Order: sequence, then structure tokens, then C-alpha cells
Amino acid sequence: MRKKTQRTYIGGQAVIQGVMMRGKRGMATVVRDDNGELQTEAKRIRAPKKKRRWTRFPFVRGVVSFVMSLVLGMKSLLRSSEVAIVEDEEPSKLTKWMAEHWKISLGEIVTTAATVLGVLIAVALFLFLPNYFTALISDAVAAIHTGSVWYYLIEGGFRFVIFIGYILFTLLFKSMRETYEYHGAEHKTINCYEYGDELTVENVKKASRLHDRCGTTFIFIVLVISIFVFALAGWALSLTGLTGINAVDFLINFIVKLALLPVVAGISYELLKLFALTDSVLVLPFKAPGYLLQMLTTREPDERQIECAILAFRKAKEMDDDPNAPEKTFATETKLSRLLAMMKEGFAEKDIDASDAEWIVSLNLNIPRDRLSEERVVSRKECAGILQIYEERLTGRPLWYIYGDADFYGYTIKVDERVLIPRPETELLVRQAVASLKNGDSVLDLCTGSGAIAIAIACEAAKDKEVTVLGTDISEDALALARENARLNKASVTFQQADLFNGVRGRFNLITANPPYVRSAEMATLPKDVRDFEPRLALDGGVDGLDFYRRIAEKIGRYIVRGGMCILECGEGQAQEIIRIFRTVARCDFAMVVRDFAGVERIVKIGF
Repeated sequence: MRKKTQRTYIGGQAVIQGVMMRGKRGMATVVRDDNGELQTEAKRIRAPKKKRRWTRFPFVRGVVSFVMSLVLGMKSLLRSSEVAIVEDEEPSKLTKWMAEHWKISLGEIVTTAATVLGVLIAVALFLFLPNYFTALISDAVAAIHTGSVWYYLIEGGFRFVIFIGYILFTLLFKSMRETYEYHGAEHKTINCYEYGDELTVENVKKASRLHDRCGTTFIFIVLVISIFVFALAGWALSLTGLTGINAVDFLINFIVKLALLPVVAGISYELLKLFALTDSVLVLPFKAPGYLLQMLTTREPDERQIECAILAFRKAKEMDDDPNAPEKTFATETKLSRLLAMMKEGFAEKDIDASDAEWIVSLNLNIPRDRLSEERVVSRKECAGILQIYEERLTGRPLWYIYGDADFYGYTIKVDERVLIPRPETELLVRQAVASLKNGDSVLDLCTGSGAIAIAIACEAAKDKEVTVLGTDISEDALALARENARLNKASVTFQQADLFNGVRGRFNLITANPPYVRSAEMATLPKDVRDFEPRLALDGGVDGLDFYRRIAEKIGRYIVRGGMCILECGEGQAQEIIRIFRTVARCDFAMVVRDFAGVERIVKIGF
């Protein structure tokens, strides 16, 4: 075998029509679905909040690692079956009925039953039967008793025979032979990386399909170590008079061996790690039996299987290298409640509002949010569309940027990174503005951004009166989107590039604005989706957040008619200072505050 130039902690296993790779911080499962497409599921491995020091001790850590590997491996195997084995796109009547009435799917029942049955078969084949057969021989041959070396050598021999027989039996099935091919692809990919070669299909093909850290080698070590551990336990039991001949003694022997399995696993894990540390020929005799068994449990993979393993390895390595690497989820037929719970959990870990999960499902399935508690089956196609939005939202990008539009005052407003996303509280400003308008009035909307305020005012006023509306913004990019929104909503609004009033002509009956009002020092504390994606130009209001209000107050007298009104949105705790500014600088006639639904002083109305 070639000398390895770099080591990796990444290991894996074959799953149904795919490969799972697991690193220290993340795991990735790649499966080829029934359409021939590769699907990826990547999850972060979350360490316990309080990891006990004793779990890191030699031998104990082996038990912990073995149990964790078993659990994660089984989960990956079951998840792969949901992708690879698909009968119909449309859920069956039974599946729908079970989802609605029992809150469980037929697939969940089958997979759970298969898991329990698999554990029982493993215990029966590799623990109960060898113990039983050896006890029969012990009954017939007096020299082979519970405390003798021969007893445990014979028992271990039975385990080897059953294990090899089991492997040979599985080779009769095409599906298992394919699984062994994926197992070979997994080994070849890891070896290729450890050789220092680039992970390409051609390079992986040339790599060995035998690997030091293989589960098959681990099982071989377990079989050997179990002989010694069980022999010691049997000798101790023989001192108590338990012979294993009668039913009670046999049962006690069986239970003791079952209880000692964690000890066997812990010792075997440490030996596997030790052997994997070196490529020295001195340890080759210890590795050779495991390699020989791997010749049975691995087969030469094809290019499609290698592609699967490479993708799984790269994603697992990405999860290890980058703590911010996005997780991914398989698109499978699933229950609505399960899908929602998974999405909300993922959002909670990223400090994203869990209600976004409800919005995504509601919009994609066209189900009102208040009916999402009603259980239903989400098809794979529907799930794929939902997960595409979910995974992009996990990056922090605002939900309405992903969809490309937002609802504002009943109107569809296109949004992207050029403009702020209109907030529900801003609808209060529109309501106040529309209520103050008279026929023939003119309106100026400063810092118009997406044009949401100007468009809503124009459309609402047009229902029973004639008004003219002008929107201004310093950003030409924002105005381009505002004009598109005006066309979309058939709103009679003119847009002009201007830094507040600069370049604006005429006087107006109503001036509205939702200017930047976030304090500069608070910009870094904003939620990630606001801080990193929405335009800073539309957010930063200076040291105290009131720079734009002062600028408006300084010049508004030249642009508002006698009897006109200015309506402004502001941040929490800013309203009274804004009123003081307008009374001092603009010499307004009156000012009042309107609170939003949360009781916050949100809107300032100023009369002239």
C-alpha cells in the first residue's frame, strides 16, 4: 500500500445508494435518488453541552465513540432509505390517513421496526447462538467447561464462522453487492485524500479499497478481544459454581456477556486507533486479517459511486473546516409537522426567527399560517422547493430577498439588496397619511427606497380622490426598483433622484419619510440579516440616529404649504426629541405621536 502523506479524522460508511462521511464537527450523507440525481444531507455534530471528563479517558472514549457512531450511522442509513427507495410521488391513501390520524408515517413504522429487528438479529447471531452452541458441546464434552480456555476458543470460532457466513450470504443479493461497492468508494476516497492526491474520479479509482479504520476491521478486533474478555468473565463465573449447563446458568452467562460488550468495544476501539497511527510493516500482521475481511465487504465501485463518495467527503471536510458552513437536508416525502419542527430547530440554532419556517411552508404550499397545525404529507417535490428556500435563509439572507417580494399594505413590493424590506409598522404611517389627504393634494415621499410608502399612498388615494405623488431617494439603484414596483402596482408615482430636498421643486401638502434612524454604534448589534444584507445607507442615522430628521427640519419650511403636514416614522425612544427638533428648527404649529401595536411611539405627525 502507498505511504500516506496526510491524515484525516474523517471516516464513513456505505448507506443505501450512497455514502456517509463523518468528521469531528459534521457529517454528510450523499445518496443517488431514483431520478439518478445526487442528494446531500449535511448535519453538524453537536457535542453535549456538558461533556464529562471521564468520557475522554482511554477505553471509555471508545465506548462513547462506538455508541455515537452506531446511532449516527443508523440515522444516516434510515435517512438514505427515504431518498433511495421511493415508490410513488403521490402519497398513498394509507400514508395520508396515518399522517392525519396517528401523526406518524408508514415509513417511520417500517424503519423503526427494521432497526429493532436488526439489533435483535445481531444479538442472536453473534452472542446468543455461539453461546448456545458452545454450551451444547460443553454438555457433551466434560473437558470443555465454562472456565476452560477451549470453551471460549470454540465460542469465538463460532462467531467467526457465523460472521463470515453472514457476509457470504449477503453477497447473494444485488442490493448488498452495490452497498459493498459504495463501501469501496468510501475507502478509496479517504485513501486518495490521505495519499495527498487531488480528489478526482480518476485518482480515486487508483486508490486502495482497504483502509485501517474500517468497521470490518473493528468487528474482527471485537471478535478477537471478546474471546479474552469473555474467557476472563467465564473463569470468574466458574468460581461461583455457574457452569452454563442448566438454563439458569446459561442465561446468567449470556447476560454477563451482553453487559461486557461495551468493555469489548472500548478495548477494540483503542487497538484500532493504535494500528491506524502507522503504516509500519511491524503492525502489518495485526492489520492483515482485517484487510482480508475487507476484501469481502468492499468491491470495486463505478464512477457514479465514486462521485457520490467524493461529494460526501468534501462536504464533511467543509463542515469540519468552516463552522459557518451551511447544513443541508434531504428532500423526501415527510410529515408537515416533522418538516416544520426541523426547520424551526435549524433557525433557532442560527438565531433566526422561527416564524420564518411557517412563512416558507405557508407560501410554498399555499396554506394559511393558521392552518399549519393540520397534519398532511409533504411530497418530495414540495419538500425540495421548501428546503431550497430554507437552506438559503440559513445563510442569513432575509426571507423576502429570497422570495424577491414582500406584501405591504396589500400591495406586492419587489425587494432585493438595493432597498430595505418594508416593515408592518410602516403601514401605520401610510394609514395616517391617507387619512389626512384631500382631493388635489400633492405628496412628497423622502427616502422612498422601494417606493412602498409612495405607491401605497398613491393607490389608496386614487380610490376616491386625485393626488400627485413624488418619491425621492439618493440611490439610483433603489429608484430603479421603485419604478418597477410602480409599474407592477399601476401606481401613478413619479420618482426623482435627490438627497432629501436637493433638486426638488414646488411645495407639498403632505411630506412623508421613513429615514435612516439607527444609531451608528448600534449598527453592529443589529440582527445578521439586517446588518449584513440590507443597505447601510438606508439604516445608519448618525451618532444619535437623528441626523436626517435635523436635515429635514432645516429645509422643510421651503417645501411644505401652509396647513400642510409632515408624517415621519422613527425608532423607539426618538419621538419626543424629533418633536423638539421640529419645534425649535422648523417652527411647526403642532406635533403629535402615534403609537404602534406594540405601544411604541412610532409615528410623529407635524403640522405647519
